[in-house]
Amino acid sequence: MPYLHGPPGLQAHPVPQNARTTHSSGQSFEQLRQGSLQTGSLFEDVDFPANNTSLFYSERSQVPFEWKRPGFWQHSEWLDVVIDDRLPTFRGRLVFLHSADHTEFWSALLEKAYAKLNGSYEALKGGSTLEAMEDFTGGVAETFLTREAPQDFYTILGKALKRGSLLGCSMDIRNAAESEARTPFGLIKGHAYTITGLDQVDFRGQKIELIRVRNPWGQVEWNGPWSDSSPEWQSVGLADQKRLCHAALDDGEFWMAFQDFRAHFDKVEVCNLSPDALQEDALHRWEVAVHQGSWVRGSTAGGCRNFLDTFWTNPQIKLSLTEKDEGQEECTLLVALMQKDRRKLKRFGADMLTIGYAIYQSPGNDEHLDKDFFRYHASLARSKTFINLREVSDRFRLPPGEYILVPSTFEPHQEADFCLRIFSEKKAISRDLDGTVDINLPEPSQPKPPEQETEEEQQFRALFQRIAGEDMEVTAEELEYVLNAVLQKRKDLKFKKLSLISCRNIISLMDTSGNGKLEFSEFLVFWDRLKQWINLFIQFDVDKSGTMSSYELRTALRAAGFQLSSRLLQLIILRYADEGLQLDLDDFLNCLVRLENASRVFQALRMKNKDFIHLNINEFINLTMNI
Repeated sequence: MPYLHGPPGLQAHPVPQNARTTHSSGQSFEQLRQGSLQTGSLFEDVDFPANNTSLFYSERSQVPFEWKRPGFWQHSEWLDVVIDDRLPTFRGRLVFLHSADHTEFWSALLEKAYAKLNGSYEALKGGSTLEAMEDFTGGVAETFLTREAPQDFYTILGKALKRGSLLGCSMDIRNAAESEARTPFGLIKGHAYTITGLDQVDFRGQKIELIRVRNPWGQVEWNGPWSDSSPEWQSVGLADQKRLCHAALDDGEFWMAFQDFRAHFDKVEVCNLSPDALQEDALHRWEVAVHQGSWVRGSTAGGCRNFLDTFWTNPQIKLSLTEKDEGQEECTLLVALMQKDRRKLKRFGADMLTIGYAIYQSPGNDEHLDKDFFRYHASLARSKTFINLREVSDRFRLPPGEYILVPSTFEPHQEADFCLRIFSEKKAISRDLDGTVDINLPEPSQPKPPEQETEEEQQFRALFQRIAGEDMEVTAEELEYVLNAVLQKRKDLKFKKLSLISCRNIISLMDTSGNGKLEFSEFLVFWDRLKQWINLFIQFDVDKSGTMSSYELRTALRAAGFQLSSRLLQLIILRYADEGLQLDLDDFLNCLVRLENASRVFQALRMKNKDFIHLNINEFINLTMNI
């Protein structure tokens, strides 16, 4: 969140201690401020210079701007945004946001910090109230259409107010002419109001639900039932009037019956604040879990469930709901999926992607769910729609249990970073199913004595003798010839020749003597592994084209004993898949050989019963050059 440190006399909100520094110098606001004080010079921000590049990324300046000096939360982390005080003006007046008082600059400085965060002033064009509310508070926003709101809507709003949430409401307009038009009841169409209170009163023997609304103009109020001067207040006791702070003042704040509110207002927007944005003594806080992730073409950008072949490769988050809400049988949670940095990337032609998510009942294990699971299981809940907004958020009530959240773009192969936030009334446990690495390799088979060799192995022995000579050892070039000569005879395998680099990697994996050659006994051990890998390749080369899809690589590697994190899968696909996201047999074998080599070296070097190794620089370089 961009917190602005204003001019003298303006009280500044303190930056949270965990705010990440965003200035290219690596210095915090305080360090930059001290540097300016020591040199006696005014700060000039090289990251956001006072020229046209900070104003526009696609438009050209229509007027000659002059930059004068007057005399933030984003993506689930707090940011310390540092700016200088140079502001764009034309003919001596501020061009963009400004206060009515021309000597007051805090709003323009705040806007500049927000523009810097998003790359330019132009990037702020076409914003939304909720987006700004989130960026300045770190909260999660949700929208309710009053005519479609849940039955317990009044209770939901009451809990939101108790949690310190920010609540706004408005009436829709059908055309530009209706903008800020006044209704017969004194309400303004297309105008943003705030909700400041909820309460109930006894009125002629029955409980009436009331809601307090404020017009930020500070005047122009509702004139219907329960308005400041309405006769309903005459039937309410003085104690209740005092408790509700009822006063017949034209200050913009007024009470309404909740049923009238739902009839006149079309939309309510709620920004639910996270615990770190609230005071320490705040009641009824949300519990919050945050997951940062990426959709990467070829590995984790699977698209929505319409694309079943790839949907299962999306990131998956396991959620455990163990505690029910107070007095309820279910658990309330808000799930908000945000695509990151799209405004900043606008200048490079990146538009908002269409995003959404689905929630499934967990089958009870901790493994990434495969395609067959989604083929036979429907979602329990999902975002109301896939839409091209920065954030999609919805409220759910689910029974205690374990669930899998799958965030995705609508179309596969679309790349973006995302932030998934889960707000729950009670503590919920969540974890990413794509971050674990587990290697389960079989023990290498032992070489057989010559008299126990199969007919296939005897044929290999004869081939080895013809190529390698009496020492029965082959170089990488000779191994390349042997393997291609044998594999090309298989009728069930369509492939191009194995490369020399693959054969060098094979020797690196199997060469126990360290002479850079492969002995016949070492080759026979490798041949058993190679046959298993070839069978896997044939299994996943569904169309018999001689290639395997990168999306199927995850399952193929798991079958070979490699449970890898999404990050490792992305690196593998970048290295071995072609532009069409396909791997041929040579790519697949080269990948498996290097993975097994690295895994066996790690297992040999790791500390006893530990998942780490200690290396000095010489050992590290020696190790990486040999894998």
